[in-house]
Formats: sequence, C-alpha cells, structure tokens
Amino acid sequence: MGKDVIIACDFPNAGETLKFLEKLGAERPYVKIGMELFYGEGPEIVKTLKERGHKIFLDLKLHDIPNTVGRAMKVLDGLDVDMCNLHAAGAKAMMEAARENFRGTLIGVTQLTSTTEEVMREEILINRSLTEVVTEYGRNCLCTGLNGVVCSPLEAGMIHEACGDDFLTVTPGVRLAGDAAGDQRRVTTPAKARELGSDYIVVGRSITAAEDPLAAYRKCREEFVG
Repeated sequence: MGKDVIIACDFPNAGETLKFLEKLGAERPYVKIGMELFYGEGPEIVKTLKERGHKIFLDLKLHDIPNTVGRAMKVLDGLDVDMCNLHAAGAKAMMEAARENFRGTLIGVTQLTSTTEEVMREEILINRSLTEVVTEYGRNCLCTGLNGVVCSPLEAGMIHEACGDDFLTVTPGVRLAGDAAGDQRRVTTPAKARELGSDYIVVGRSITAAEDPLAAYRKCREEFVG
C-alpha cells in the first residue's frame, strides 16, 4: 500500500458531506466516516460514497467483549469498507474475534491523539510511559493479525521499528502549518508525518474548513505523498 491522505468527513449528515465532496471536483479521495456521520446516516452513507468511487475508513473504534465485537465486525464486513478500527485496549481475544470476521484492513487504536501522557497516567490510570503503551499495543495488534495501528505521527517510527515496515501507521493529528491544533495534542504537519514514517495521514479541519478545500487537499498530498 502506498502513502495516502484520508479526509476526515466529520459532518453531521449526508447532505453536508456530499456538499463538501462536490468542492473537490473530480477528485475521489480516501475518506473517513466517523461516529457522528455513521450513527446519523447508518450504512447508507457508506454505500453512497462507495458508489461515488471513494475508499472508506470506517472509524468506529469498537471496544467490547470479544463475541460482541466479532459479531459487529461481521456486519461491518458486509459493507465492503476498506479499513476499520477498534481499540487495542480491548485486548487480544477481542482483536482476534474482530480479525476472524473482517476481511478488510483492520487497525487498532493505541492512544487517542487528544491524550497526553499525564492524562493517560492520572485519568486512564495506566502507569507506564506513553511510548511503552503505544509500542506494546502495536505488538499486540501485530500478533493478533491486525494490519496496523492508529497512532500519532510522532509514534510512527517506533511502531515500524517494533512491528516492521509493512505494519501500517494511520495517523490523525495532522494539520497544515499555521492551522489551529484544536482538541488534538500530539500533532504534526503532513511533511513532518512523512518524515516520521506515517503510511496514512488523517486530515480533517485543515481541509474541510479551508477556504479552498481542493487546494488544501492537494497541498496535503503534495507534502505527504510527493
């Protein structure tokens, strides 16, 4: 798989999503459908965007007992999405159940890019370094047959070192230079993410809130893909 930019379509409904995508003209970018859009529109939004030629990263971050996650993944597999994710904190049995029931690219969320080490230690109550946790979650994902992880671009290099170059790093927390970080804490630019070893970057507001979304998308691709 080559490097690519995934646009986070964090819109409340199909109408706003399609209106935004029309601004990109003939481009058919890889897009992320998150909880708000999927819960609001249901599977139909996936079918609509697939019919229009988009690859889909379905970002639902499943986290439950193995049986429940396995059954849910079997349903999601029927939607023909290209990529889906779950929380690596759900542990190995859960990830194995998911892998058995989903044929697409399956990745595990290590730690959210809104999470700092201080928050992880004091609120999530994991008394280890962020680096240790992300790396160990990555190894757990690898040994249970997942294709990669969601992590910060700042952690992409160490994930590849621990899990191999073919193990995917899908990295949110990416902003064009000068854009506000918003609620993200561990952020970089597309160019820096490429330098750090990210395989995919997930970009939201730097593109979706741009005055010229097409130009912003192309700039992200130029910086990241080349």
